[in-house]
Amino acid sequence: MRLLRLASLLILSLGSFAAQAAMVHKTVTWTKDGTTFRSVLVYDNAVATKRPGLVMVPNWYGVNAMAVKKAEMIAGKQYVILVTDLYGEGVRPANNDQAQAATKPLYGNRPLLRQRMATALAQLKAQAKDAPIDLEHLAAIGFCFGGTAVLDLARSGADVAAVVSFHGGLSTDDPALAKQIKARVLVMNGADDKGTMPDAPAFMDEMRASPADWQFVVLGHAVHCFTETDQHSPGCMYDARAAARSYRLMHGWLDHAFTGTD
Repeated sequence: MRLLRLASLLILSLGSFAAQAAMVHKTVTWTKDGTTFRSVLVYDNAVATKRPGLVMVPNWYGVNAMAVKKAEMIAGKQYVILVTDLYGEGVRPANNDQAQAATKPLYGNRPLLRQRMATALAQLKAQAKDAPIDLEHLAAIGFCFGGTAVLDLARSGADVAAVVSFHGGLSTDDPALAKQIKARVLVMNGADDKGTMPDAPAFMDEMRASPADWQFVVLGHAVHCFTETDQHSPGCMYDARAAARSYRLMHGWLDHAFTGTD
């Protein structure tokens, strides 16, 4: 009987701990040049140890419920992720036309895009006073438009261990910036992505002229948006196999970048 009571107490204790441990969603805001940005910090508070911090830039729909859900999946117990707002809190695209309008000023002004990415990285670092971020291990990941953004962060010479781009845009306003790259660069695009793959040859020439440790992975039969679970149009379609492969590659790339191994 006593053993039964002890077992019951243990189960209740574990249940109470599980109820307390959860994915944290912390709103992080900052104001730059008159625009207020509203991002979300995501991490599992069941783990007390510090872990790598990632700036994550979503697809062109920006910070929304889908982006936060993706950040939860990637973060697990391994990372603290800042789901980054690059538009400003008043801009939350609800359709492709609105998303295109939101990205246009940043595609058209790449120095501004790089400036906003630098601010986002600084804001991630600032969260280390409260969140379990290992400031010695920082990286950035991005999807579609976000892929363009994290590549521009690398081109700016940012002091991050790695950047990872998923089905992101490959073009640049200044190929010479690649000489500033300090990060290890992993880029993954679908072989049948008609929007990004035409820029692949120029991108690889850019990387060849850089000091970066880089890898360009072409995923067979995949089109644009292959990690986006809600996308099912012919040219922008979720591909479970390509997504799973790309996430495995990302985890391996980040692990090697953080440990300094090949």
